[in-house]
Amino acid sequence: MAEPSALRAALAAASEDTLVYDLDGIGRQYAAVRAELPDAEVRFAMKACPVDEVLGHLARLGSGFDAAGPQEIVQALRTGVGPGLIHYGNTVKSDRNIAEAYRLGVRDFATDSREDVAAIARHAPGARVFCRVSTTGSGALWGLSHKFGCSPEDALRVLGAARSAGLVPSGLSVHVGSQQMTAEAWGEAIETLADLLGTLNRRGIVPDRINLGGGLPALGVLDRYGRPLEPPMDKIFRVIRDGMERLRAVNAGPLRFLLEPGRHLVADHGAIRAHVARLTSRQRLDGTREDWLYLSCGKFNGLYEMDQLRYRLEFPSHADGRFVEAVVAGPTCDSDDAYAREGGPVRVPYAVTSGDPVWIHSCGAYAMAYTTRGFNGFAPLPYTCVGGA
Repeated sequence: MAEPSALRAALAAASEDTLVYDLDGIGRQYAAVRAELPDAEVRFAMKACPVDEVLGHLARLGSGFDAAGPQEIVQALRTGVGPGLIHYGNTVKSDRNIAEAYRLGVRDFATDSREDVAAIARHAPGARVFCRVSTTGSGALWGLSHKFGCSPEDALRVLGAARSAGLVPSGLSVHVGSQQMTAEAWGEAIETLADLLGTLNRRGIVPDRINLGGGLPALGVLDRYGRPLEPPMDKIFRVIRDGMERLRAVNAGPLRFLLEPGRHLVADHGAIRAHVARLTSRQRLDGTREDWLYLSCGKFNGLYEMDQLRYRLEFPSHADGRFVEAVVAGPTCDSDDAYAREGGPVRVPYAVTSGDPVWIHSCGAYAMAYTTRGFNGFAPLPYTCVGGA
């Protein structure tokens, strides 16, 4: 997946390491999602890219925000959107954070337990709650099936408790797993939601919204073995559209739909200009030799997800010539700061030398969010944005 010329030009112009975001590319991705799913309101998952310029651009295009706590809510409000376009999507909330979110004007809260419902009733009286229902996470790089969500049976109890506590049992939500690669996962989640809606309706609870969560994948990353992931986007969107119609047919009242894309909007429109620290060759204990490419950027300053996927590397000064197969690693004294060893080596130009530029593509998701403050003395990357005028 080739980046637009504006992003490539910014990478070529950079003389120092930097993270570049293409705001126009992010805008095009947002428009594409809206075109595929025109009946779903977008609440951008802020955790994927908490960069003010990116958030502001999405807000101008009409996006709302999925926030995980008061700090993200404040950042979302700075874009100019009203609190009605922000929901507190984290099911893990302290009493203090619930009260602060309510003070800031947020009235939509995710939940997955009766204990959380009781806290929302105390500190956000009259708020709307949507209960997150667990999914298997099958087919995703990150399943998200343990920490969040409850069983369908528990969801009935949670929304019943919300009604009894004076809250509005507004809806249901799911998350099919981050970087979800199958359409079947969406279909299974929608079937679960349809069954739940029918039972809730029979109990006198008629939700007015369904939050289909995140999970839409990035398109330009590779799996840990260096193979293109190639998610079936046409099929995924078709299953979601058909599912929305099915859920409307089941529910006794009108339904609004929300969607929380994160990496799908930003991953392929962010890239890092890094540089080579060293290409080395050394003998292992078993007598074999192994080449290692050390980069100036790694797991702790931009590439946190490198143990689950691979980013495409481009060496603009060495397009041709001899190549070697090398393990790719970041600069720190941490053994986890490397691509997964079982994925095998990466093709690297033999002639690269210390200081040569490296372009790391499709790393716009979570690059800023996961960056440490300076682990091992390696500073966070600066960033720049192009486009968006």
